[in-house]
Amino acid sequence: MNAQRDMLYYKMVKHIMKILVADSDAESRKTLKKELDSLEGISADVAATGAKALSMLKGNDYDIAALDLGMPGLDGPSVIQAAGDAELPCDVIVLTPHETVQTARECLQLGAYAYAVRPIKIEKLFLLIQRIAEKRALVRENLRLKEILKRQAQFPNIVTQAPVMLELLETMRRIAPSGVPVHIFGESGVGKELVALGIHSASERAGQPFIALNCAAITESMFESELFGHEKGAFTGAQAQKPGLLEIASGGTLFIDEVGEMPMQTQVKLLRVLETGVFYRVGGVREITVDFRLVSASNKDLIKEAERGGFRKDLYWRIGGMTLQVPPLREHLEDIPLLVQHFFKMYPSFRAKSLSPASFLLLARYGWPGNVRELFHMVHRACLLSRKNVLEPSDFPGLLPVNAEPAASLRMEDMERDHILRIMKITDGHQRKAAEILGISIKTLYRKLLKYGIPKPPE
Repeated sequence: MNAQRDMLYYKMVKHIMKILVADSDAESRKTLKKELDSLEGISADVAATGAKALSMLKGNDYDIAALDLGMPGLDGPSVIQAAGDAELPCDVIVLTPHETVQTARECLQLGAYAYAVRPIKIEKLFLLIQRIAEKRALVRENLRLKEILKRQAQFPNIVTQAPVMLELLETMRRIAPSGVPVHIFGESGVGKELVALGIHSASERAGQPFIALNCAAITESMFESELFGHEKGAFTGAQAQKPGLLEIASGGTLFIDEVGEMPMQTQVKLLRVLETGVFYRVGGVREITVDFRLVSASNKDLIKEAERGGFRKDLYWRIGGMTLQVPPLREHLEDIPLLVQHFFKMYPSFRAKSLSPASFLLLARYGWPGNVRELFHMVHRACLLSRKNVLEPSDFPGLLPVNAEPAASLRMEDMERDHILRIMKITDGHQRKAAEILGISIKTLYRKLLKYGIPKPPE
């Protein structure tokens, strides 16, 4: 078997295929096991009888069972019937001599995937295994996509397919109903407020207010008035009573962003509210009772801030018992195509633009210190300034080298080819899906496949 093809097959499947060969002929068992084990990405076991085969199928997670029709005792059809009754998830290939082809066809009616006529040619058997591998890989991918859709259904504003982000969504899904305080840690621009809103929307408080306070946007003198409210005449300029955000958020969720910027005196008062559920307005004498869920966020490590005296430890332990970390964009660059498509769909100012594959590659190779927020503004700026419907690398001057060499265009073509290959792999060769992700017409995709010598799989 060609080693290069073996490796290509293994990479395509991304899964070790476990195969059980059940054959009453000792020499045939030995030969098939040797041939199968020599193939990259395949692991083979053997059984001499139908009873042994059924026992091994029940005790192991096999992908394929290659069954001899004429095994003593429990024959091939009986094993297939028993495996079906037990709802074993393997696919069956029936091994049959010429004279029992009719029986093999009957096995297909029982649920076998295919049959192979003796003498078994490993090349033909390999083709059957490859078809099964592709089918099972597609099933696994469909299950994965269903799981992604399931996780994203609760958090539609968080667009992702990256494993690291899907883990975050799963954690959000689990903690949302609990009502416990949540602290969100992450760099500026990663979407901490979207995470907070997602937790609120998936909680029992979803129908109640979601109130956001950005500590970095409030002067120290106004903090207590914003948070606790004030009575008329409490200070110069307090011409009317004003409820604070704690009152407004009661019954719902209070999101305090950049909580590390909160003044120490306000931290003390917030801690008391969290412990007792009551507070007083500035200048007030009436006790006010509130019930809210606190979700806080910071781009600082609050433990380190507490150790150096910049944040109260007792408040941190009160708000940081459940901490989520939102990954920076550079750790899930594969989400850039989805994020950009989301921008195009959600914001009319983007005017139905699209990005060329070379532009996607350029965006994927940038470090994004400002994360998703920076990506949004970068794409928005390009949409506003460009007169073209398809944005090219030249529309992102901040990402291009100042003195680009003449060979840069050649490297860009290599980048485009690599990107198309990656998207074709992600979509399992579906050209229409690939064209949609790439932001080009299917006709343009065909032309680029031809240009770069990329084989065009059947739709």
